[in-house]
Parts: sequence; structure tokens; C-alpha cells
Amino acid sequence: MNTLLAAHFADLVLVLHFAVVVFIVGGLALVWIGAWRGWTWVRNPAFRYLHIGAIALVALEAVLGYACPLTIWEDLLRGGVRPESFVGRWVRYFLYYDAPAWVFTTLYVAWACATAATLVFVPARRTAR
Repeated sequence: MNTLLAAHFADLVLVLHFAVVVFIVGGLALVWIGAWRGWTWVRNPAFRYLHIGAIALVALEAVLGYACPLTIWEDLLRGGVRPESFVGRWVRYFLYYDAPAWVFTTLYVAWACATAATLVFVPARRTAR
């Protein structure tokens, strides 16, 4: 594969990875805000179950010591080289932090527990038609 094309695909995977993080983190915050404000869409079962599934997968990967497939795909596409594009540098800056693995595992499991608790206290419901 062309190096430039691979770099573009790597940036695309990186942006997708960032979108997943925003969905997981922002989704829980929006459910809390939405429950307080009375927003009905935060109880949408498809949204809520996809949300808990996403963080559960992330937490399980961390507990089992597996690397995120999106990180692996991005690294393979880049060939071990840091991103050179504007988007790649900035998204990577906000996405990756240097800390021991146990810190991330703890955060992911805590976030998964908070998401599960939120699903109990703010249950998903079908809207009346």
C-alpha cells in the first residue's frame, strides 16, 4: 500500500478511535445531564446498550491485557511512525497519555461501573408511539 494512502487510513482510524472515546465519555455525561433536564432521547435503548457495550469492551480488553484493535490497526498502517498530519498530531495528543497501564484499567473499569449504575438509575425505555 502506498505510504501516503496508509497514513491517511491511519488518520481515519485515529479519528474513529477518538470518536469512540467521545461517545463513551460524552455519552455518560449526556445521560446524566439529560436525566436531570428531562431529555427523553437519553433513555433510547439502542443508544444506551451500545454505550454500555462499548465501555464494557474497553474495560474487558484492559483487564485481560489486550491492546485496543484500533490502536493496533493505526500502528500497523503507520509502520511505527508518529503521525505527521495536523489532524493526526492533534487527535493523538488528546487521545493518548503516558501513564502506567493499571491507571487506565482502573479508569475504564470505574467508567464501566458508573455506566452500569446509570443504566440502573436512569433505565433505557422505549418511547410511546
